[in-house]
Amino acid sequence: MEGDTLREECGVFGVFGNPDAAALTALGLHALQHRGQEAAGIVSYDGQRFNAERRMGLVGDHFSSEKMINRLVGSAAIGHNRYSTTGETVLRNVQPLFADLWGGGFAIGHNGNLTNALTLRDRLVREGAIFQSTSDTETILQLVARSSKPRIIERLVDALSQVEGAYGLVCLTPKKMIGARDPRGIRPLVMGDLNGSPVLASETCALDIIGAHFVREIEPGEIVVCTEDGIESHKPFPPEPARPCVFEHIYFARPDSIVDGKSVYEVRKKFGAQLAAESHEEADVVIPVPDSGVPSAIGYANECGLPFELGLIRNHYVGRTFIEPTQQIRQLGVKLKHNPNRSIVEGKRIVLVDDSVVRGTTSIKIVQMMRDAGAREVHLRIASPPITHSDFYGIDTPDQSKLLAHRFDLEGMRSYIGVDSLAFLTVDGLYKALGYDARNDEEPQLTDHCFTGDYPTKLTDRDGDRSGGQLSLLAEIA
Repeated sequence: MEGDTLREECGVFGVFGNPDAAALTALGLHALQHRGQEAAGIVSYDGQRFNAERRMGLVGDHFSSEKMINRLVGSAAIGHNRYSTTGETVLRNVQPLFADLWGGGFAIGHNGNLTNALTLRDRLVREGAIFQSTSDTETILQLVARSSKPRIIERLVDALSQVEGAYGLVCLTPKKMIGARDPRGIRPLVMGDLNGSPVLASETCALDIIGAHFVREIEPGEIVVCTEDGIESHKPFPPEPARPCVFEHIYFARPDSIVDGKSVYEVRKKFGAQLAAESHEEADVVIPVPDSGVPSAIGYANECGLPFELGLIRNHYVGRTFIEPTQQIRQLGVKLKHNPNRSIVEGKRIVLVDDSVVRGTTSIKIVQMMRDAGAREVHLRIASPPITHSDFYGIDTPDQSKLLAHRFDLEGMRSYIGVDSLAFLTVDGLYKALGYDARNDEEPQLTDHCFTGDYPTKLTDRDGDRSGGQLSLLAEIA
């Protein structure tokens, strides 16, 4: 199953002016755990010094103890959940990253990916910069450190004016908490309020867990600065048409979050309803591939009048480090996460609804499980268009040559997966479900390059053949 899913991005969170800042940040990161499970970190400021704790693994494994939280003293804190899209999964890459700059300490957490980070790093190294990580986030930190501007906000603006790609940032200085979103608004960032304390988060569900109320989304290209005197908004970059990432609605955001003013859960149901309208199949039952396929399957079932049943049960207690010593055990790996509910499947014509297909190898195994459980027919419906292009903005996708929809046409994919029929949501249907009349091909409303190949920014590292560079760091055993 490795490599046959869209891997999470990252999650960021921050609280300013609250005596329980670190504990609230840990709770916020719990709510954002779905965005990254490889590592987590929190940096706080206590009025005199910064305190940092960064750990490999889940938030609950490290940041649930009173002893840990008590080490993170201060009324301001930022945190980060990591899934690596650039750099190795080792402690030196765990965020927030910190540097002692001229004028004071500076901590930064980054959700997204820079498409010219390697090109910038080459230049910075030639100029004498010393990198300690392979994370593209350190490129921003180095640019801030080397800026000649007098104020920290000006230095951050100077740094961000040189980067390309996608970012939702939270930063912490001795006197400020700063949030920033890329000019296209590809990566999300929202602001909340907790009894007068400003809160920044990747998703609204993280505001809910601490009882903060949603204030607004950070606008594309906006930098917000939270101080004891209040909140300032800066818009230093030339305005560009917003193109938020459609995969927040399809896959990444939690169903109980609000993204771009829309309920993620309701949008996913609309994806399923639109899918049914476009590709209804005579069948007996609609079955989701849990968990992310559930809302779309509900929408599909409601639209076509078929019963919705849990014919595939997911085991939620499977980690990523299961030992697979033999080929026979590896072949059973898919059953660690999913197992068919034979009483629902046997003798039925089933419509299996999933949110996306990447390589297709997991779909093959799930379909075979349905047949082994006695399904008469298996019709696979995907509540998003075919993924034909790789991502460079913070979603870890395989190389384009390994994407199923790049390798085969629709009939080829159907035959490869082994289903009786296969259909995807159309691009037009995707936009319709999101409330648009149609996709504006001249200036698309969303970042949808995985389906269309229409990338919203330059891809300097890729086009300059710098996509494979790494620092020659010593191996680190975490």
